[in-house]
Amino acid sequence: MRGVNNTVRAAIFSAAISLLAACGGGHGGSSSSSSTPSGGVNLQVVSFGDSLSDVGTYAPIASAVGGGRFTTNPGQVWTQDVAQYYGGTLTAAYTIDFTQKLSPAGGFGYAEGGATVATPANQNDFLTEVIGNIEMPVNQQVSSYLSAHGSFNSNQLVLVWAGANDVLRAGALPAGATVVETAATTLAQVVAQIVASGATHVVVVNVPNIGLAPDGLAASDGGATLTQESQLFNSTLNAGLQTQGIQSKVIQVDAYTWLNGIISNFKANGFSVSNTGQACDPSKTPDNTSLLCSPATYVTANADQTYMFADDLHPTTHLHTLFAQYVEQQIAASGLGH
Repeated sequence: MRGVNNTVRAAIFSAAISLLAACGGGHGGSSSSSSTPSGGVNLQVVSFGDSLSDVGTYAPIASAVGGGRFTTNPGQVWTQDVAQYYGGTLTAAYTIDFTQKLSPAGGFGYAEGGATVATPANQNDFLTEVIGNIEMPVNQQVSSYLSAHGSFNSNQLVLVWAGANDVLRAGALPAGATVVETAATTLAQVVAQIVASGATHVVVVNVPNIGLAPDGLAASDGGATLTQESQLFNSTLNAGLQTQGIQSKVIQVDAYTWLNGIISNFKANGFSVSNTGQACDPSKTPDNTSLLCSPATYVTANADQTYMFADDLHPTTHLHTLFAQYVEQQIAASGLGH
């Protein structure tokens, strides 16, 4: 893994000390306004997953260099957009401090960058020089929520998107297939736990075609293995939801097919660069990660809107916006809101 250079690291940790005093934990929840939200119904969003959904777990440190989320900062990720659509806000459930320790922050955004479905953080080696080995896998995120809140309720919209990191770390086939299948089966079990704990509106997003991300295209096989493993994860997840008897009780969102379609029609969707480039300049962005990307490191001033990918894996602000709209459409199609 590329290390964060000493100058940047010093800036992060020195600035983080002063930032922490001003960055108190936010509180997610439904809007107190009596006006009808865009989605037509007020819902409190609760989110579980990885960097694709992380609303700011590492922001107290990353904001020292203008970062905060795994996108083209200061843009939002899709979970924040969806929360606003249904009349609320979404803030981090846990945030990190400069000692690389997670602490409760009061929000309902449990997704954390680097998280797998169930693999302990110390087996992942994800941005360890910046955040340490602290990210909670999704099964632990759900357990943490239940420990704090006891159950879910019918006024909540629970968003679950995980598995990408399991695919990325699975390794070559055929051995990697076991890792992928185990993760997908486990995720179905976690979703079943969410449903059994009172959630009535649960969105389950499958793994996008990781082979088509810049990271996949740069692989020696052009992303073929990552594409196969993405497909395997998704088919196993579908089977797992059926086995758990909950497929009809959740709203499934097909990110795999959606991303393929956006890439095929990227210009019609407002992009000038498809999956062949990244908005965050690798020579300017610390560790080449969108977590530490800011307007100062964009390749062009409007790269957050004209590029699909922020770094080699994560969506830009514009791509997150489009995905949030797609998710909202799928939720409406299920009969909830509009």
